Amino acid sequence: MKDVCVRLSKLSSAAILCALLSAPCFAGQKEPEATPPVRYHATLILLHGNIYTGDPARPRAEAVAVSGEAIFAVGSNAEIETLKESGTEVIDLAGRFVMPGFNDAHVHLASGGQAQLEVDLEGARTIEEVQQRIRARLAEVKPGEWIVGRGWDHTLWPDKKFPNRRQLDAVSKDHPMIFTHISGHVAVANSRALELAGITRQTPNPSGGEIEHDASGEPTGMLKEGAAMALVHSKVPPLTRAQRRRGIELALAEAARFGVTSIQDNSPWEDFLVYRELKQEGKLTARITEWLPFLEPLPKLEQMRKEGGTIDSWLRTGALKMVTDGALGSRTAAMHAPYSDDPSTSGILTIDPEKLKQMAIERDRAGFQLNFHAIGDRANRISLDAFAAARAANGPRDRRDRIEHAQVVAPEDFARFAELGVIASMQPSHETTDMRWAEQRIGPERAKGAYAWATMLKHGVRLAFGTDYPVETINPMRGLHACVTRELPEGGPVGGWEPQEKISLDECIHDYTVGSAYGEFQETRKGQIAPGMLADMIVLSADLTKIPPAEILKTRVLQTIVGGRTVYQAK
Repeated sequence: MKDVCVRLSKLSSAAILCALLSAPCFAGQKEPEATPPVRYHATLILLHGNIYTGDPARPRAEAVAVSGEAIFAVGSNAEIETLKESGTEVIDLAGRFVMPGFNDAHVHLASGGQAQLEVDLEGARTIEEVQQRIRARLAEVKPGEWIVGRGWDHTLWPDKKFPNRRQLDAVSKDHPMIFTHISGHVAVANSRALELAGITRQTPNPSGGEIEHDASGEPTGMLKEGAAMALVHSKVPPLTRAQRRRGIELALAEAARFGVTSIQDNSPWEDFLVYRELKQEGKLTARITEWLPFLEPLPKLEQMRKEGGTIDSWLRTGALKMVTDGALGSRTAAMHAPYSDDPSTSGILTIDPEKLKQMAIERDRAGFQLNFHAIGDRANRISLDAFAAARAANGPRDRRDRIEHAQVVAPEDFARFAELGVIASMQPSHETTDMRWAEQRIGPERAKGAYAWATMLKHGVRLAFGTDYPVETINPMRGLHACVTRELPEGGPVGGWEPQEKISLDECIHDYTVGSAYGEFQETRKGQIAPGMLADMIVLSADLTKIPPAEILKTRVLQTIVGGRTVYQAK
């Protein structure tokens, strides 16, 4: 026994504890009682599957056993079948492909739901088609009622020009109207809406926004960035609680249909309260981490964090979201140099960089994760500067600060992402939408730093993938196809746009599951089909790893399982 104690003195404290459990050093000490093994009851078993686990220790498996909301065993059919009990639900996968559920790292869920209640202008190929869709809505509304909608994209139109109030007035001068661009960063209003908002030729631009004027000085109806759009949106009657909930239910159903089991969301607090209501009723079908508005006073943010919680696996608060610039399509993304196709502008910064630094330091000191929207290279630079200032002021910790979109990055700033541990939260499907005009906006040299997933990975930057729904469809297959081809959904350009930035399918899936989970401090619970992980899985119509890239877009979700419960089943 003396020899055992001498040996223990040379071990670490952890090793000493382990040794003590097997050989007591002190005379008369009792042998510790063995810890009884944990007994799991299988509530769900999946058998005969082609399971892509995302777990490097066991990349493929045949079967999975679930107890309650968590996975407790992964293995062969023979191993898992022995765990079946009376009352266990058994799903025979018949060889179908199973993978971890997608974790969409950037969603505006309530906006997506609200869009389904509004005039849908997405995909309209001309201003005349926009007018036609608005006219169709007129038959459904009361005289003088507001008409709102979203999704128009002038880059699809022959003249590629922004719409104006007169084109809306041609549909109706009696109904106030406002319609948001697909990017969410600009909107067009008709004359009646401008009148109700008090916008005239004398109205000054709000800080961080712009009211567009024609050559005569009259407002055109185009409003750029949130501060300007809010002048009109603030006059739109708010949704009723029933309308808000209905929209959210529609958006959640859309997410489940496309295999999205976790959502990192940017919606108003009123929507968080609806999520909480759905959770309490057992009707939440995706796990939601809700971002909080960076610009709110710090005491209010701390109160929201306390009220919303930070640990519940279904609904919790997360990072603070700040929008630092606009979007490329509307030429409001903040660039170092002027736009190649409009030298009169370099975009819009929505906040003074020094103010951003000071607010970042204060909120970082309070323990918040910071999450900045930055699309242009200048906006990315000032975001990185703010993160660096917070780290210098407050010292080291596991921050996982993020830049949302990171679409155009100056060459010298990729290394700074890695150095500061900043996550690039990107949306692969943006590349396939934007490639049609991105090079016109920023030229061929700056385009080499655009949507640069491979360059990010080469510099050791962590990626978290999402969709920016409803700016893009919430369907992750669009993103996977973009990763491996950098081609339009309909095909081309041959070999892909800026093909050096392609990444592998495995890397893309990782960043859409494990990477996204890391971005919300949940990588120990989400992103893999492995013991101890939450039972969030999807069954697909094809093995993504065995099909040509073009077939990815045709792959359907057959079943979505969240917390061991089926929330979507294809008919």
